[in-house]
Amino acid sequence: MSNSTVASSQPAAPASSPPPALRSVNPSAVISAATSPDYGTLAARFRPVFARIAAGAIAREQSRTLAFAEVAELRAAGFHTLRIPAAYGGLGATLPQLFSLLLELAEADSNLSHLFRGHFAFLEGRLNLADKPAQEIWFRRVTSGAIIGYAMAERTAHTGGDCRIFQEDGRWYIDGTKYYSTGTIYADWIVAAVKDGNERVSVAMPVEAPGVERIDDWDGFGQRLTGSGTTHFRRVPVPPENIIRRFSASELFTHSYQKSFLQLILLTSAVGAGRAALREGIGFVKPRTRAFGIPGLSSPKDDPLVHRVIGRVSSLVYAAQALQEATARDLEQLYQKAVEGTATEADYVATEIRAYQAQQIIFPQILDAVTYVFEVGGASATSETRRLDRHWRNVRTAASHNPLIHREAAIGAYLLNGTVPDAAWRQEFEKPRQAAPAPDSAIPEPDQATACRA
Repeated sequence: MSNSTVASSQPAAPASSPPPALRSVNPSAVISAATSPDYGTLAARFRPVFARIAAGAIAREQSRTLAFAEVAELRAAGFHTLRIPAAYGGLGATLPQLFSLLLELAEADSNLSHLFRGHFAFLEGRLNLADKPAQEIWFRRVTSGAIIGYAMAERTAHTGGDCRIFQEDGRWYIDGTKYYSTGTIYADWIVAAVKDGNERVSVAMPVEAPGVERIDDWDGFGQRLTGSGTTHFRRVPVPPENIIRRFSASELFTHSYQKSFLQLILLTSAVGAGRAALREGIGFVKPRTRAFGIPGLSSPKDDPLVHRVIGRVSSLVYAAQALQEATARDLEQLYQKAVEGTATEADYVATEIRAYQAQQIIFPQILDAVTYVFEVGGASATSETRRLDRHWRNVRTAASHNPLIHREAAIGAYLLNGTVPDAAWRQEFEKPRQAAPAPDSAIPEPDQATACRA
Protein backbone atom coordinates (compact mmCIF):
# COMPACT_ATOMS: atom_id res chain seq x y z
CA MET A 1 0.00 0.00 0.00
CA SER A 2 1.46 3.37 -0.95
CA ASN A 3 1.84 6.22 1.52
CA SER A 4 -0.75 8.25 -0.33
CA THR A 5 -3.29 5.44 -0.12
CA VAL A 6 -2.63 4.96 3.55
CA ALA A 7 -3.03 8.65 4.26
CA SER A 8 -6.36 8.88 2.50
CA SER A 9 -7.82 5.79 4.15
CA GLN A 10 -6.83 6.54 7.72
CA PRO A 11 -9.40 8.09 10.07
CA ALA A 12 -8.30 11.58 10.91
CA ALA A 13 -7.37 12.42 14.47
CA PRO A 14 -9.26 15.43 15.89
CA ALA A 15 -7.85 18.48 14.18
CA SER A 16 -6.58 21.42 16.16
CA SER A 17 -4.77 24.65 15.43
CA PRO A 18 -1.00 24.62 15.49
CA PRO A 19 0.44 25.68 18.84
CA PRO A 20 1.22 29.38 19.19
CA ALA A 21 4.97 28.70 19.02
CA LEU A 22 4.60 27.59 15.40
CA ARG A 23 2.58 30.63 14.35
CA SER A 24 5.42 33.01 15.15
CA VAL A 25 8.34 31.51 13.33
CA ASN A 26 11.85 32.87 13.70
CA PRO A 27 12.77 33.49 10.03
CA SER A 28 16.49 32.92 10.63
CA ALA A 29 15.72 29.41 11.93
CA VAL A 30 13.76 28.22 8.89
CA ILE A 31 15.40 25.65 6.60
CA SER A 32 14.11 25.02 3.09
CA ALA A 33 15.31 23.46 -0.13
CA ALA A 34 15.71 26.96 -1.56
CA THR A 35 18.23 27.97 1.10
CA SER A 36 20.05 24.66 1.58
CA PRO A 37 23.22 23.67 -0.28
CA ASP A 38 22.84 20.98 -2.91
CA TYR A 39 23.36 17.41 -1.80
CA GLY A 40 26.44 16.84 -3.90
CA THR A 41 28.22 19.69 -2.13
CA LEU A 42 27.26 18.37 1.30
CA ALA A 43 28.18 14.79 0.46
CA ALA A 44 31.58 15.75 -0.96
CA ARG A 45 32.39 17.39 2.36
CA PHE A 46 31.83 14.20 4.35
CA ARG A 47 32.56 11.25 2.05
CA PRO A 48 36.31 11.21 2.74
CA VAL A 49 35.50 11.00 6.47
CA PHE A 50 32.92 8.27 5.84
CA ALA A 51 35.52 6.30 3.88
CA ARG A 52 37.99 6.44 6.76
CA ILE A 53 35.26 5.42 9.21
CA ALA A 54 34.34 2.43 7.04
CA ALA A 55 37.97 1.36 6.76
CA GLY A 56 38.27 1.00 10.54
CA ALA A 57 34.81 -0.43 11.28
CA ILE A 58 35.82 -4.10 11.59
CA ALA A 59 38.87 -3.33 13.74
CA ARG A 60 36.79 -1.20 16.12
CA GLU A 61 34.24 -3.98 16.37
CA GLN A 62 36.87 -6.61 17.11
CA SER A 63 38.55 -4.59 19.86
CA ARG A 64 35.46 -2.73 21.13
CA THR A 65 37.21 0.56 20.54
CA LEU A 66 34.85 3.47 21.08
CA ALA A 67 34.73 5.83 18.10
CA PHE A 68 36.10 8.97 19.77
CA ALA A 69 38.52 9.68 16.92
CA GLU A 70 35.80 9.18 14.30
CA VAL A 71 33.35 11.44 16.14
CA ALA A 72 36.09 14.06 16.36
CA GLU A 73 36.56 13.89 12.58
CA LEU A 74 32.85 14.30 11.98
CA ARG A 75 32.77 17.22 14.39
CA ALA A 76 35.70 18.89 12.63
CA ALA A 77 33.85 18.53 9.31
CA GLY A 78 30.68 20.06 10.79
CA PHE A 79 28.49 16.96 10.56
CA HIS A 80 26.85 17.76 13.90
CA THR A 81 25.68 21.15 12.53
CA LEU A 82 23.75 19.75 9.55
CA ARG A 83 20.31 20.88 10.74
CA ILE A 84 21.40 24.23 12.13
CA PRO A 85 20.45 27.13 9.84
CA ALA A 86 23.23 28.92 8.00
CA ALA A 87 22.36 32.16 9.83
CA TYR A 88 23.73 30.52 12.99
CA GLY A 89 26.81 29.03 11.36
CA GLY A 90 25.32 25.61 10.52
CA LEU A 91 25.01 23.81 7.20
CA GLY A 92 21.24 24.25 6.84
CA ALA A 93 20.45 20.78 5.47
CA THR A 94 16.88 19.74 4.78
CA LEU A 95 15.51 16.63 6.47
CA PRO A 96 15.93 14.46 3.34
CA GLN A 97 19.54 15.67 3.07
CA LEU A 98 20.19 14.93 6.74
CA PHE A 99 18.84 11.40 6.47
CA SER A 100 20.68 10.72 3.22
CA LEU A 101 23.95 11.69 4.88
CA LEU A 102 23.08 9.67 7.97
CA LEU A 103 22.48 6.74 5.62
CA GLU A 104 25.92 7.12 4.07
CA LEU A 105 27.42 7.28 7.57
CA ALA A 106 25.39 4.23 8.61
CA GLU A 107 26.80 2.27 5.68
CA ALA A 108 30.29 3.17 6.91
CA ASP A 109 29.42 2.20 10.51
CA SER A 110 25.86 2.06 11.83
CA ASN A 111 27.13 2.70 15.36
CA LEU A 112 28.02 6.25 14.40
CA SER A 113 24.73 7.17 12.74
CA HIS A 114 22.94 5.81 15.81
CA LEU A 115 25.00 7.65 18.42
CA PHE A 116 23.92 11.01 16.95
CA ARG A 117 20.26 10.15 17.53
CA GLY A 118 19.73 12.32 20.60
CA HIS A 119 21.88 15.14 19.26
CA PHE A 120 19.84 15.64 16.10
CA ALA A 121 16.54 15.04 17.89
CA PHE A 122 17.31 17.78 20.39
CA LEU A 123 18.23 20.23 17.63
CA GLU A 124 15.06 19.33 15.73
CA GLY A 125 13.10 20.21 18.84
CA ARG A 126 14.75 23.62 18.96
CA LEU A 127 13.99 24.23 15.27
CA ASN A 128 10.31 23.64 15.92
CA LEU A 129 10.04 26.15 18.74
CA ALA A 130 9.87 29.86 18.01
CA ASP A 131 12.10 30.59 20.98
CA LYS A 132 14.78 32.78 19.44
CA PRO A 133 16.92 33.16 22.61
CA ALA A 134 17.01 29.37 23.12
CA GLN A 135 17.83 28.82 19.46
CA GLU A 136 20.63 31.36 19.69
CA ILE A 137 22.12 29.65 22.75
CA TRP A 138 21.95 26.08 21.50
CA PHE A 139 22.71 26.64 17.82
CA ARG A 140 25.78 28.75 18.68
CA ARG A 141 26.84 26.20 21.30
CA VAL A 142 26.72 23.40 18.72
CA THR A 143 28.41 25.36 15.94
CA SER A 144 31.18 26.05 18.44
CA GLY A 145 31.71 22.29 18.67
CA ALA A 146 29.26 20.89 21.22
CA ILE A 147 27.67 17.47 20.76
CA ILE A 148 24.54 16.61 22.73
CA GLY A 149 23.66 13.25 24.24
CA TYR A 150 20.33 11.97 25.55
CA ALA A 151 19.91 10.34 28.96
CA MET A 152 16.26 9.39 29.14
CA ALA A 153 15.40 5.78 30.01
CA GLU A 154 16.01 3.99 33.30
CA ARG A 155 16.19 0.43 34.57
CA THR A 156 13.39 0.73 37.08
CA ALA A 157 10.87 -1.87 38.20
CA HIS A 158 8.13 0.07 36.39
CA THR A 159 7.87 1.62 32.93
CA GLY A 160 9.07 4.96 34.11
CA GLY A 161 11.86 6.68 35.93
CA ASP A 162 12.96 7.90 39.31
CA CYS A 163 15.54 10.49 38.29
CA ARG A 164 14.47 13.74 39.94
CA ILE A 165 15.22 17.42 40.16
CA PHE A 166 14.97 19.07 43.54
CA GLN A 167 15.81 22.33 45.24
CA GLU A 168 17.91 22.92 48.35
CA ASP A 169 18.91 26.31 49.74
CA GLY A 170 17.74 27.98 46.58
CA ARG A 171 19.80 25.76 44.25
CA TRP A 172 18.60 23.07 41.87
CA TYR A 173 20.11 19.57 41.70
CA ILE A 174 19.33 16.37 39.85
CA ASP A 175 19.85 12.89 41.20
CA GLY A 176 19.38 9.49 39.59
CA THR A 177 20.69 6.96 37.09
CA LYS A 178 19.91 6.56 33.39
CA TYR A 179 20.56 3.67 31.03
CA TYR A 180 20.37 3.30 27.23
CA SER A 181 21.90 6.79 27.22
CA THR A 182 22.97 6.57 23.58
CA GLY A 183 25.74 8.92 22.54
CA THR A 184 26.23 10.42 25.98
CA ILE A 185 29.78 9.05 26.27
CA TYR A 186 30.73 11.09 23.20
CA ALA A 187 28.80 14.21 24.20
CA ASP A 188 29.70 17.60 25.65
CA TRP A 189 26.18 18.24 26.98
CA ILE A 190 23.60 15.80 28.31
CA VAL A 191 19.84 16.34 28.06
CA ALA A 192 17.88 14.33 30.62
CA ALA A 193 14.21 13.75 31.41
CA VAL A 194 13.57 14.13 35.14
CA LYS A 195 10.69 14.56 37.56
CA ASP A 196 9.84 17.41 39.89
CA GLY A 197 7.00 15.87 41.87
CA ASN A 198 4.36 15.22 39.21
CA GLU A 199 5.90 17.55 36.66
CA ARG A 200 8.06 16.34 33.80
CA VAL A 201 11.14 18.47 33.23
CA SER A 202 13.83 18.59 30.55
CA VAL A 203 17.27 19.49 31.90
CA ALA A 204 20.65 20.03 30.23
CA MET A 205 24.05 19.88 31.86
CA PRO A 206 27.68 19.84 30.71
CA VAL A 207 29.36 16.46 31.02
CA GLU A 208 32.08 17.91 33.25
CA ALA A 209 29.56 19.04 35.87
CA PRO A 210 30.41 17.58 39.30
CA GLY A 211 28.45 14.41 39.97
CA VAL A 212 28.10 13.29 36.33
CA GLU A 213 29.54 9.86 35.52
CA ARG A 214 29.29 8.06 32.19
CA ILE A 215 30.03 4.34 31.93
CA ASP A 216 30.44 2.19 28.81
CA ASP A 217 28.59 -0.83 30.18
CA TRP A 218 26.14 -1.39 27.33
CA ASP A 219 25.97 -5.19 27.07
CA GLY A 220 23.79 -5.61 24.00
CA PHE A 221 25.18 -7.91 21.31
CA GLY A 222 24.83 -5.18 18.69
CA GLN A 223 25.44 -1.44 18.30
CA ARG A 224 28.22 -1.95 20.83
CA LEU A 225 30.00 1.32 20.12
CA THR A 226 27.08 3.72 20.48
CA GLY A 227 27.91 4.50 24.12
CA SER A 228 24.44 3.33 25.21
CA GLY A 229 25.43 2.62 28.78
CA THR A 230 24.85 4.07 32.22
CA THR A 231 24.87 7.75 33.14
CA HIS A 232 24.87 8.60 36.85
CA PHE A 233 23.74 11.96 38.21
CA ARG A 234 24.81 12.28 41.83
CA ARG A 235 23.48 15.54 43.22
CA VAL A 236 24.46 17.41 40.07
CA PRO A 237 23.99 21.18 40.38
CA VAL A 238 21.75 22.63 37.66
CA PRO A 239 21.71 26.39 37.07
CA PRO A 240 18.16 27.66 36.40
CA GLU A 241 19.04 28.52 32.80
CA ASN A 242 19.77 24.83 32.15
CA ILE A 243 16.22 23.81 33.05
CA ILE A 244 15.01 23.73 29.47
CA ARG A 245 11.28 23.08 29.72
CA ARG A 246 8.50 21.97 32.04
CA PHE A 247 5.64 20.04 30.48
CA SER A 248 1.94 19.78 31.03
CA ALA A 249 0.15 16.65 29.83
CA SER A 250 -1.12 18.46 26.74
CA GLU A 251 2.39 19.61 25.82
CA LEU A 252 3.74 16.09 26.07
CA PHE A 253 1.42 14.62 23.47
CA THR A 254 0.66 17.21 20.81
CA HIS A 255 2.31 18.87 17.85
CA SER A 256 5.58 17.04 17.41
CA TYR A 257 7.14 14.66 14.92
CA GLN A 258 9.95 13.77 17.32
CA LYS A 259 8.96 10.12 17.64
CA SER A 260 8.84 9.78 13.87
CA PHE A 261 12.23 11.51 13.67
CA LEU A 262 13.79 9.26 16.31
CA GLN A 263 12.33 6.16 14.66
CA LEU A 264 13.70 7.19 11.28
CA ILE A 265 17.23 7.43 12.67
CA LEU A 266 16.95 3.78 13.75
CA LEU A 267 15.57 2.81 10.35
CA THR A 268 18.37 4.71 8.63
CA SER A 269 20.99 2.89 10.70
CA ALA A 270 19.41 -0.42 9.70
CA VAL A 271 19.30 0.40 5.98
CA GLY A 272 22.91 1.56 6.15
CA ALA A 273 23.90 -1.77 7.71
CA GLY A 274 22.08 -3.53 4.86
CA ARG A 275 23.98 -1.51 2.28
CA ALA A 276 27.26 -2.36 4.02
CA ALA A 277 26.39 -6.07 4.08
CA LEU A 278 25.61 -5.98 0.36
CA ARG A 279 28.87 -4.17 -0.42
CA GLU A 280 30.92 -6.57 1.70
CA GLY A 281 29.12 -9.59 0.25
CA ILE A 282 30.03 -8.48 -3.27
CA GLY A 283 33.59 -7.79 -2.14
CA PHE A 284 33.77 -11.28 -0.65
CA VAL A 285 32.62 -13.03 -3.84
CA LYS A 286 34.56 -11.24 -6.57
CA PRO A 287 38.09 -12.53 -5.87
CA ARG A 288 37.12 -16.07 -4.85
CA THR A 289 38.24 -19.10 -6.86
CA ARG A 290 36.39 -21.91 -5.07
CA ALA A 291 32.84 -22.68 -4.10
CA PHE A 292 31.07 -25.40 -2.12
CA GLY A 293 30.33 -28.56 -4.12
CA ILE A 294 32.32 -27.59 -7.24
CA PRO A 295 35.59 -29.47 -7.94
CA GLY A 296 38.79 -27.58 -8.70
CA LEU A 297 39.00 -23.90 -9.49
CA SER A 298 35.74 -22.03 -9.98
CA SER A 299 34.49 -18.48 -10.22
CA PRO A 300 31.63 -17.91 -7.75
CA LYS A 301 30.95 -14.51 -9.30
CA ASP A 302 29.77 -16.38 -12.41
CA ASP A 303 27.58 -18.82 -10.47
CA PRO A 304 23.84 -18.25 -11.11
CA LEU A 305 23.08 -19.27 -7.52
CA VAL A 306 25.36 -16.52 -6.22
CA HIS A 307 23.75 -14.14 -8.69
CA ARG A 308 20.41 -14.92 -7.08
CA VAL A 309 21.74 -14.20 -3.60
CA ILE A 310 23.19 -10.83 -4.56
CA GLY A 311 20.09 -10.00 -6.60
CA ARG A 312 17.80 -10.72 -3.68
CA VAL A 313 19.90 -8.90 -1.09
CA SER A 314 20.23 -5.84 -3.32
CA SER A 315 16.48 -5.78 -3.98
CA LEU A 316 15.64 -5.97 -0.28
CA VAL A 317 18.04 -3.12 0.48
CA TYR A 318 16.75 -1.05 -2.45
CA ALA A 319 13.14 -1.38 -1.33
CA ALA A 320 13.98 -0.57 2.29
CA GLN A 321 15.97 2.48 1.26
CA ALA A 322 13.13 3.72 -0.94
CA LEU A 323 10.79 3.59 2.05
CA GLN A 324 13.38 5.26 4.29
CA GLU A 325 13.71 8.11 1.78
CA ALA A 326 9.93 8.46 1.48
CA THR A 327 9.63 8.77 5.26
CA ALA A 328 12.28 11.51 5.28
CA ARG A 329 10.32 13.41 2.62
CA ASP A 330 7.20 12.95 4.69
CA LEU A 331 8.88 14.58 7.68
CA GLU A 332 10.13 17.43 5.52
CA GLN A 333 6.62 18.15 4.28
CA LEU A 334 5.33 18.24 7.85
CA TYR A 335 8.18 20.51 8.96
CA GLN A 336 7.36 22.96 6.16
CA LYS A 337 3.67 22.93 7.13
CA ALA A 338 4.69 23.64 10.72
CA VAL A 339 6.81 26.58 9.56
CA GLU A 340 3.85 27.90 7.58
CA GLY A 341 1.56 27.49 10.60
CA THR A 342 -0.80 25.12 8.76
CA ALA A 343 0.10 21.81 10.45
CA THR A 344 -2.70 20.20 12.44
CA GLU A 345 -2.68 17.48 15.05
CA ALA A 346 -4.11 15.16 12.39
CA ASP A 347 -1.01 15.81 10.26
CA TYR A 348 1.32 14.87 13.12
CA VAL A 349 -0.60 11.69 13.93
CA ALA A 350 -0.77 10.59 10.28
CA THR A 351 2.98 11.12 9.89
CA GLU A 352 3.64 9.10 13.02
CA ILE A 353 1.51 6.23 11.75
CA ARG A 354 3.35 6.19 8.43
CA ALA A 355 6.70 6.06 10.26
CA TYR A 356 5.37 3.06 12.20
CA GLN A 357 4.31 1.43 8.93
CA ALA A 358 7.77 2.01 7.48
CA GLN A 359 9.25 0.33 10.54
CA GLN A 360 7.12 -2.78 9.96
CA ILE A 361 8.61 -3.24 6.49
CA ILE A 362 12.17 -1.95 6.74
CA PHE A 363 13.39 -3.99 9.70
CA PRO A 364 12.15 -7.40 8.45
CA GLN A 365 13.51 -6.70 4.96
CA ILE A 366 16.94 -5.67 6.20
CA LEU A 367 17.12 -8.53 8.70
CA ASP A 368 16.39 -10.87 5.79
CA ALA A 369 19.07 -9.19 3.68
CA VAL A 370 21.84 -9.32 6.32
CA THR A 371 21.04 -12.98 7.00
CA TYR A 372 20.77 -14.14 3.38
CA VAL A 373 24.05 -12.49 2.40
CA PHE A 374 25.91 -15.38 4.08
CA GLU A 375 24.70 -17.63 1.25
CA VAL A 376 27.32 -16.10 -1.04
CA GLY A 377 29.94 -18.37 0.53
CA GLY A 378 30.53 -21.33 2.78
CA ALA A 379 31.98 -21.34 6.26
CA SER A 380 34.62 -18.78 5.28
CA ALA A 381 31.86 -16.15 5.18
CA THR A 382 31.62 -16.49 8.96
CA SER A 383 35.27 -15.56 9.54
CA GLU A 384 35.92 -13.19 12.43
CA THR A 385 38.18 -11.23 10.10
CA ARG A 386 35.13 -10.25 8.04
CA ARG A 387 32.61 -9.76 10.87
CA LEU A 388 29.64 -10.02 8.53
CA ASP A 389 27.67 -11.03 11.61
CA ARG A 390 27.92 -7.49 12.99
CA HIS A 391 25.34 -6.30 10.50
CA TRP A 392 22.70 -8.76 11.69
CA ARG A 393 23.52 -8.03 15.33
CA ASN A 394 23.36 -4.28 14.77
CA VAL A 395 20.07 -4.38 12.88
CA ARG A 396 18.49 -6.81 15.35
CA THR A 397 19.51 -4.52 18.21
CA ALA A 398 18.19 -1.37 16.53
CA ALA A 399 14.91 -3.14 15.77
CA SER A 400 14.53 -4.11 19.42
CA HIS A 401 14.56 -0.50 20.63
CA ASN A 402 10.90 -0.06 19.72
CA PRO A 403 9.36 -3.54 19.40
CA LEU A 404 7.59 -4.06 16.09
CA ILE A 405 4.62 -5.85 17.66
CA HIS A 406 3.68 -2.81 19.76
CA ARG A 407 3.85 -0.44 16.81
CA GLU A 408 1.94 -2.91 14.66
CA ALA A 409 -0.84 -2.94 17.25
CA ALA A 410 -0.83 0.87 17.40
CA ILE A 411 -1.32 1.04 13.62
CA GLY A 412 -4.24 -1.37 13.75
CA ALA A 413 -5.90 0.43 16.66
CA TYR A 414 -5.63 3.72 14.80
CA LEU A 415 -7.01 2.41 11.51
CA LEU A 416 -9.85 0.47 13.13
CA ASN A 417 -10.85 2.74 15.97
CA GLY A 418 -9.12 6.08 15.47
CA THR A 419 -7.09 5.48 18.64
CA VAL A 420 -4.08 7.78 18.47
CA PRO A 421 -0.68 6.42 19.49
CA ASP A 422 0.19 6.92 23.16
CA ALA A 423 -3.49 7.01 24.16
CA ALA A 424 -2.65 5.06 27.33
CA TRP A 425 0.08 7.50 28.26
CA ARG A 426 -2.27 10.43 27.71
CA GLN A 427 -4.78 8.87 30.06
CA GLU A 428 -2.04 8.27 32.63
CA PHE A 429 -0.87 11.86 32.61
CA GLU A 430 -4.40 13.28 32.62
CA LYS A 431 -5.49 11.34 35.72
CA PRO A 432 -6.38 13.53 38.70
CA ARG A 433 -3.39 13.73 41.00
CA GLN A 434 -3.36 13.42 44.77
CA ALA A 435 -1.48 15.87 46.94
CA ALA A 436 1.43 13.41 47.22
CA PRO A 437 3.04 12.11 44.01
CA ALA A 438 2.20 8.52 43.04
CA PRO A 439 5.32 6.35 43.40
CA ASP A 440 4.94 4.77 39.96
CA SER A 441 4.17 7.86 37.90
CA ALA A 442 6.10 7.18 34.73
CA ILE A 443 8.45 8.81 32.33
CA PRO A 444 8.17 6.83 29.09
CA GLU A 445 10.99 5.21 27.16
CA PRO A 446 13.44 7.27 25.10
CA ASP A 447 11.26 7.96 22.05
CA GLN A 448 8.02 8.48 23.94
CA ALA A 449 6.44 11.46 25.69
CA THR A 450 8.93 13.54 27.68
CA ALA A 451 12.00 12.24 25.90
CA CYS A 452 10.61 13.32 22.55
CA ARG A 453 9.76 16.83 23.62
CA ALA A 454 13.12 17.67 25.25
